[in-house]
Amino acid sequence: MLILYLKKHQSTLLTCLTLVLVFTLHLEGANYVTIATIGTRPPTMDPSMGYQQMVDQVKDFWSGELQQVLPDQPDLIVLPEACDRPGGLTTEEQFKYYQIRKNQLWHFFAEVAKKNRCYLVYGTKWQEDGIWRNSIVFFDRKGEVAGIYHKNFPTIGEIESGIMPGKETPLFQCDFGTVGGTICYDLNFTELCDRYAELQPDILVFSSMYHGGLMQRYWAYQCRSFFVGAMGFREIPSEILNPLGEVVASSTNYFDFVVQRVNLDQAMAHLDNNWGKLRQLKEKYGHQVTISDPGRLGPVLITSEHEHISAIQMAEEFDIELIDSYFERSREVRNGHLHRRP
Repeated sequence: MLILYLKKHQSTLLTCLTLVLVFTLHLEGANYVTIATIGTRPPTMDPSMGYQQMVDQVKDFWSGELQQVLPDQPDLIVLPEACDRPGGLTTEEQFKYYQIRKNQLWHFFAEVAKKNRCYLVYGTKWQEDGIWRNSIVFFDRKGEVAGIYHKNFPTIGEIESGIMPGKETPLFQCDFGTVGGTICYDLNFTELCDRYAELQPDILVFSSMYHGGLMQRYWAYQCRSFFVGAMGFREIPSEILNPLGEVVASSTNYFDFVVQRVNLDQAMAHLDNNWGKLRQLKEKYGHQVTISDPGRLGPVLITSEHEHISAIQMAEEFDIELIDSYFERSREVRNGHLHRRP
């Protein structure tokens, strides 16, 4: 009976075990992840060469681009929006290309993830059950689909051309934490950011054709997440931001990629009521804790470099109130005083 039960509920049990593993990682201290982002797109191609030849050249293009980051053995690779098509195609030509491309690039990127034992995110326009989507596909270390995010806010032009908006904000479960996805025009809509802020993924990936400017910093800070942008043009920097909205790594005019090792074991606290406690924390743990202040904002980022003690455990040890708890308490105090007014 036990064997039959285990077989029947295998997927549920595996999901629970994964969640337990991720939760344990958050409690056990430093949690380093190597992230790679590539900001470019396949070159312009002439449809007269034939659409299958285009597909082959797109695969060759990405083979070369990926080879720039694979020697660093990244845990996560992020690629831009609609990165599996060549440039220079009209909307009509794009859809003709998609009919030939089908899942060829899907399988190509899945094989890259599997061969290199890494997570990989890439942007694509594709047809699902007869419905066209602008999505990012997330492959796990085995090359299997860990999840798909559909662009919640396609542009008006995209919608009029047949792209169906998404409605969900799924979190992709990794062995190092959780990852959420956004695509290009999504970044303009704070209601979508608010939904992710409730989920607080460890990492937000942003596959895009535009940079977003201050909105990248806003999303990183509001969601308390590392933010990884992969731009569809090498002239626009593809950046990795920390939860304070600070750029910690960026592509350049010389290199269209960047690889950075980040520590996901962090907690954010406001300076109010915590100055002395933060000093005591640093005095005890020294180089095993980093307290980062971006200036002019108020919060600081506590990052644990300790092998067995997490940033949250450090904060609890010194009764350091974390920022979301502090802001919620501020709302409660304010509302309490408003209700007492005649």
